[in-house]
Amino acid sequence: MPSYTVTVATGSQWFAGTDDYVYLTLQGTDGCSDRHLLDKPFYNDFERGAVDSYDVTVEEDLGEIQLIKIEKRRYWYQDDWYLKYITVKTPVGDYLEFPCYRWITDEKEVVLRDGRAKLPRDDKTQILKQHRRKELESRQKMYRWKEWHPGFPLSIDAHSHSELPRDIQFDNEKGIDFILNYTKAMENLYVNRFMHMFQSSWSDFADFERIFVRISNTISEYVMQHWREDFMFGYQFLNGCNPVLIRRCTEIPKKLPVTMDMVECSLERNLTLEEEVKQGNIFIVDYELLDGVDANKTDPCTVQYLAAPICLLYKNLEKKIVPIAIQLGQKPGPDNPIFLPSDATYDWLLAKIWVRSSDFHIHQTVTHLLRTHLVSEVFSIAMFRQLPAVHPLFKLLVPHMRFTIAINTKAREQLICECGLFDKANATGGGGHVQMVQKAMKDLTYSSLCFPEEIKAKGMDSKEDIPYYYYRDDGIKVWEAIKSFAEDVIHIYYESDEVVCEDVELQAFVKDIYVYGMRGVKASGFPKMIRTRETLAEYLTVIMFTTSAQHAAVNFGQYDWCSWIPNAPPTMRCPPPTEKGTVTIEQIVESLPDRGRSCWHLGAVWALSQFQDTELFLGMYPDEHFVEKPVKEAMAKFRRSLDEIVSAITERNKNKKLPYYYLSPDRIPNSVAV
Repeated sequence: MPSYTVTVATGSQWFAGTDDYVYLTLQGTDGCSDRHLLDKPFYNDFERGAVDSYDVTVEEDLGEIQLIKIEKRRYWYQDDWYLKYITVKTPVGDYLEFPCYRWITDEKEVVLRDGRAKLPRDDKTQILKQHRRKELESRQKMYRWKEWHPGFPLSIDAHSHSELPRDIQFDNEKGIDFILNYTKAMENLYVNRFMHMFQSSWSDFADFERIFVRISNTISEYVMQHWREDFMFGYQFLNGCNPVLIRRCTEIPKKLPVTMDMVECSLERNLTLEEEVKQGNIFIVDYELLDGVDANKTDPCTVQYLAAPICLLYKNLEKKIVPIAIQLGQKPGPDNPIFLPSDATYDWLLAKIWVRSSDFHIHQTVTHLLRTHLVSEVFSIAMFRQLPAVHPLFKLLVPHMRFTIAINTKAREQLICECGLFDKANATGGGGHVQMVQKAMKDLTYSSLCFPEEIKAKGMDSKEDIPYYYYRDDGIKVWEAIKSFAEDVIHIYYESDEVVCEDVELQAFVKDIYVYGMRGVKASGFPKMIRTRETLAEYLTVIMFTTSAQHAAVNFGQYDWCSWIPNAPPTMRCPPPTEKGTVTIEQIVESLPDRGRSCWHLGAVWALSQFQDTELFLGMYPDEHFVEKPVKEAMAKFRRSLDEIVSAITERNKNKKLPYYYLSPDRIPNSVAV
């Protein structure tokens, strides 16, 4: 009688094992095995991290094994089980791998296909076609779209983390409890002692040092020491935690009536302002999006303010970017002066502080929340709805979707909801952040997510002209490495453009993103379908880069750049100045966040800058969804490319006072999970 050796691997997560009854059925081309009991309660099989083997004897050879059914029947209490994979050794000595990497909950069953990736056209038998169809039908019932706010990208239909499908929940929900994490962060930073003085002001700039944590040789300490300098102000537009707004100025806008007389003392080339613009030496950052956004009114005891500045910057003879003019509102006029480096010290300093505060708001809500978190959730939901586990693109993308829906759901539950943590310290809390996302959706285009294209569109692509733009340099390298990997995988499974066009599951995936994620807005430029391998490679690169590198670039520097509060005030308590020559140091300190909001802010940027305990970084794929040798070779090539980038960045950063490492692949998590 033929005998099959079945090996079952259980996950190493907490509570991954099970004491329930576990049954196995083998489905082959020539027949189906009996239902075999693999484990009884308290037999000590299927424990956390265990690999258990069993011999399954059948009456007749089953032919080529196509499916495996695993059933879990409850013995005593609710007992989820995380199944990593099953391998089967056939009577003739062949080994088949059946990846799972899923939770089996309640009295559920899971039907697995062997690990070879297959496009829809590759399935010839009815049983495989039916399995594929049923899996997607089941997923589409679990992963439903929902509008959280009008005008937002659609998100998952779940009110809380506990309502999510078990497979996409965090292993330990406490690990991503924002309230708990922020509270712990404030305890670790020893700032709780200031919370009883919530609304009281600090005395002076030095007073902020009482909550500042010194960690030897960090960027944050350098920022604290140099934040007033124009060089540091300009540098952050290139390599801070929001290095995406600066663009080359091709024409001074009429709403910013800067004259040559105003800036002449800042220009170093004996050229007029117009000539400097023509030579590409002038740059601009415009916070127009903040114009008309309502400031936070959730605390009646503290009035909070927002501004919508325009900042003009200059590339000096050292090719460093420095500010030369700041207007704090969008409409020019006598009550909206243009502040200059030649103005009184505190006038100029307060103008720069207002820009830094505005930059913080755009960073948190648009650059970070919308353009990484919410967009990545769209990719995740569409993937689960339209790509079965056997599809090569599911296998490619699923590591980059790990915990994304979970972290966003938790954020909607605790952080950015009405009366959430975001309201406690931020001037855009209380609904302003919602207005910002709604306004920013018009600029959320496919081309703006294509990293090299967006850099070029802003006129920031020349390394010779702008040599210190490390975000650009490292980002291009990582983008190209990801794209090369995507191309390698595509060419393994798609032999021609025609095969791309015929992949109905791929086209449904792309359509879901366009219709639900981008709300069917034609101006977004998101494709409705993909017709070529080249276009598919770019599309996958957009997804993988956004969910990994782009999020890393704008998330993990938050403590570095925002912990010194005068450099990134989350709120301002006095309105922007309307005239020059009146600003005092006392007025600046009174404008900055009070003690309580400062502490909340510090806890937030600390917590958001930490990696997960079980973080997986770019190129790390411990869950072996792919079993084919060519794909594993492509992964190895990808890792070599990433290692070369790490080495180059490490070498460049040697002895730098301001190292840039946010896009070093060994610091880029695979997915948006924090």
